[in-house]
Order: sequence, then structure tokens, then C-alpha cells
Amino acid sequence: MTTELDLSAAMSRDLAEPLTLEQKEALQRAVAKVVALGAQVGVSADQMIELLQSGLTVGELLEVLAARTGEVA
Repeated sequence: MTTELDLSAAMSRDLAEPLTLEQKEALQRAVAKVVALGAQVGVSADQMIELLQSGLTVGELLEVLAARTGEVA
């Protein structure tokens, strides 16, 4: 649960302040999990970046990936 709390704190903080080591590690683990899920359903990291840059939120991206898991299975 602390990882989620650290990640939530990292996402809601002032961007001018650097992340703590624990927050950086939590963020790296979360990104690695999202990239791994994307790879499982045929969406590359570059494609995910393009989706996010086009205006998709992280939550919406996760919904898209979750929906695709049902299609792939």
C-alpha cells in the first residue's frame, strides 16, 4: 500500500520539487508494469506515448489496455 501512496503523492506534488528516491522507484515500477501490459496486448511503449501526447489520460490508457486484454485472451 505504501507504494501506491508514494506514487499518488508523486503524481499530485509540485513539479518544481524533485521526487524522493522512493517515489522515483515506485514510478519506475509502475511504468514498467504498464509497458509490460502494453507489450502483452500488442501496444508498444512508443504507441502509448503517442496516445498520451494526443490527449489520452493515464487512466484512459489503462482502460484501453485492460479492454485489449480480453481481446487477446
